[in-house]
Amino acid sequence: MRYFFVFCKDELLLQQLADGSFTIPLCEEPPTEVKPWTTVLNVSPLGDTEVRAYSIDSPAVAGFVPCPLRQSYYKLPLELYLKAGKCAELLYWDKSTRFCGVCGGPMKMHTDISKRCEHCGKEVWPQVSPAIIVRITRGSDEVLMARARNFRGDFYGLIAGFVETGETLEEAVVREVREETGLEVTNIRYFGSQPWPYPCGLMVGFTADYAGGQIHVQREELKNVAWFNRQHLPKLPEKLSIARRLIDDWLVS
Repeated sequence: MRYFFVFCKDELLLQQLADGSFTIPLCEEPPTEVKPWTTVLNVSPLGDTEVRAYSIDSPAVAGFVPCPLRQSYYKLPLELYLKAGKCAELLYWDKSTRFCGVCGGPMKMHTDISKRCEHCGKEVWPQVSPAIIVRITRGSDEVLMARARNFRGDFYGLIAGFVETGETLEEAVVREVREETGLEVTNIRYFGSQPWPYPCGLMVGFTADYAGGQIHVQREELKNVAWFNRQHLPKLPEKLSIARRLIDDWLVS
């Protein structure tokens, strides 16, 4: 018996149990038709149970419920949601590396997490894009929050951005805060990290203290940036995000 994480674009096929809860199909063979050209990935096991992942063309499969990966956080046990994220990242990598970036030759699976070009022998592995996210506080009762242009809703989050080549995580924090808000920060402290499979990120969380400056919003990326206190907070990010963990941690401190 093995888990089969089956995706159609950004939707994951869930199996609904008699009690109304959801899980991932656990069976000996794929729960849907597998085409001759379909790549079925062998993913690291979940405990003692083997894991497979593959993509299909249509989410309409009898007996299963399609669910966006983000929303599966609220339906699946956490360990299954996290494994679904890894499977989604590996499928994205597989689709994006069908041909060699050096010679254009076909890439074939070499190990469970690597491919090798059939022509020149170049090997590739799944790539992770690290990004920082930072909770900035001013005094004991104010936190800086931002509403990004790419947010799919009216909630506010925290300052975040991708790490650039040649910089440390702490340097990325200083640069992103300065670029997006015009502010300076100090006392940067590591908080925690979170895989972010949308499509292949790693969010590294920090806290920092306000050190000076006036807010100047980077309009290309943000709609608004403002200080909020505990009594007057905007709509917060979803529970699945490290942004929410950072904010909730501040609220109980």
